[in-house]
Amino acid sequence: MALKGIKVIEFVGLAPGPFCGMLLSDFGATVTRIDMNPRNSIDVLQGGKRTLALNLKQPKAIDVVRSLCRGSDVLIEPFRPGVMEKFGLGPTVLLKDNPRLIYARLTGFGQTGAHAVRAGHDLNYVALSGVLSMLGRKTNKPTAPINLVADFAGGGLMCAFGILAAIVERHRSGKGQIIDHAMVEGAAYVGSWLFRSQTLPIWGKPRGENIIDGGAHFYDTYETKDGKFLSVGAIENKFYRLLLEGLGLDPELSQFEEDEQRRELFETTFKTKTRDEWMEIFSEKDACVFPVLTPDEVESYQHNRERNVFVDYQ
Repeated sequence: MALKGIKVIEFVGLAPGPFCGMLLSDFGATVTRIDMNPRNSIDVLQGGKRTLALNLKQPKAIDVVRSLCRGSDVLIEPFRPGVMEKFGLGPTVLLKDNPRLIYARLTGFGQTGAHAVRAGHDLNYVALSGVLSMLGRKTNKPTAPINLVADFAGGGLMCAFGILAAIVERHRSGKGQIIDHAMVEGAAYVGSWLFRSQTLPIWGKPRGENIIDGGAHFYDTYETKDGKFLSVGAIENKFYRLLLEGLGLDPELSQFEEDEQRRELFETTFKTKTRDEWMEIFSEKDACVFPVLTPDEVESYQHNRERNVFVDYQ
């Protein structure tokens, strides 16, 4: 395992920190969770980690944490600015104890700035990143996404990347460092391509009217006869022609003409067969058509099963 021998201290918080710790654990790091309120813990990402229940208001608990950090490589903490300092566990103290320690501070707004001490959640961070303004259907308000963009992609995943970069740098310098990771900035970084591609022809229209944001009938989801859904991503013309062929529609239909009649035609056509019936047709036509699987279905789906994508995690 790539991170075997790396020791991580993870202070228990909401999803981003545990996800960051999980990533490191999955690649071989030894992760120890510090849980101040174990009876109320709802962490579902603790598999592969060990847990210490400590009351950080007690001096002996602080001594335990400092002792652990002297022999650790990484610390992950999710608190607002100043909390760790109040415990006597700020980076000034712990880096003096262990100059090689990588001290990762994973918060919504970062350690500085006007919002640094304010509360927030994924939706707020995505809103300030600029990404939320681009999510949603035509004529509707911006759509609240599941908390993947800031909490997980821009939060835990990007923080883990920063930790790995710091480990590489430590091999050169011999020194640890403080990582000030803000989920607002992480979400914006994940959205780099969205911001930099605005001059491309795929954009240029209001939210929900562009090719890849639900504005194109050939890049959308459709309900089938049995109430299930298919994802259609036939952007290139060669795939669009195969899509029309599979649907039994006029092969001369123009791909880039958008109107309500065109979308209604597709919606009506997809509802004439079940999802499995459509997949039987499109299994022989490479038209970028795939089922929208539920969490209960993903493990048994043939492709996922063949690649052992999902495993039992104890």
